[in-house]
Amino acid sequence: MTTALPPRAGRRCHNALNPLHSTLYFSPDLDREFSALGFTDQSAMRLAARSAALGAVGAGTVAATFYNYNHELLARHLPAVWDIASPADVLAARLRTVDATLRRLLGEDTVSSPEMAEAAMLALRATEACTRHARPLYSAHADLPVPEAPHLAYWYAATLLREHRGDGHLAALLTVGLDPVEALVSHTATGKGMAPRWVLGSRGWKRADWEAATERLRGRGLLDAEGELTEAGTALREELEERTDLLDSAPYEHLGAAGVERLTELGRGFLVTAAVAGAFPADLVGKG
Repeated sequence: MTTALPPRAGRRCHNALNPLHSTLYFSPDLDREFSALGFTDQSAMRLAARSAALGAVGAGTVAATFYNYNHELLARHLPAVWDIASPADVLAARLRTVDATLRRLLGEDTVSSPEMAEAAMLALRATEACTRHARPLYSAHADLPVPEAPHLAYWYAATLLREHRGDGHLAALLTVGLDPVEALVSHTATGKGMAPRWVLGSRGWKRADWEAATERLRGRGLLDAEGELTEAGTALREELEERTDLLDSAPYEHLGAAGVERLTELGRGFLVTAAVAGAFPADLVGKG
């Protein structure tokens, strides 16, 4: 397939939009809204928030669609979370969380700005070319209504684009032969993934699981003795991203080069504002 887009333009756009979706999971507003529903465990809150679009599913479905979460962690909370609140109630609380979080991080002027409305329009246009087949998290979210407020519509469209790329990324992980923990370890080794303590705390793996995956990657020649990516490891991670780019190209080709460039510019501006306002923990990303 030929495209007029510059190389990695879709990936750069994803990298500008995806983190703003993720502000949800680090927001004190999530704790407040979900505590009001009856949640007391933060892992349960976050698992419910991301999986609710799938319905009242159990651990098996979420293990398959999330890929890199420990099934034991999931089974402690799923399907029990749906006895606390229904998926519909969780989705409503999630949207209230997003509203409060974006207003706090970006400010009322940005939330109501023409630039936000433009970004929402562009992102929604890109989603018109997303596909449902073999994309469970995207497809589930695509069944949800588009919020009316531009900042919520932008977050919703960013979520669709995130999950569309994410579903394709899982197929690429299988193709290159990285299991759940190997995928996490190798991503952290790039310096762009979450630090190990955040991965272990949120995904439910133990340090022994991390070390075992590290040894497997060393055995394949993908990590060196210090845990750094070898030349082969770097090449594999880039192959993985290129396969993901290919599977995720349609929305950005549909939007066109000028639209992708503008959406990336707007998304980066919102992201910088959110980051400066403390959207993410300071030690979230890193190898240590």
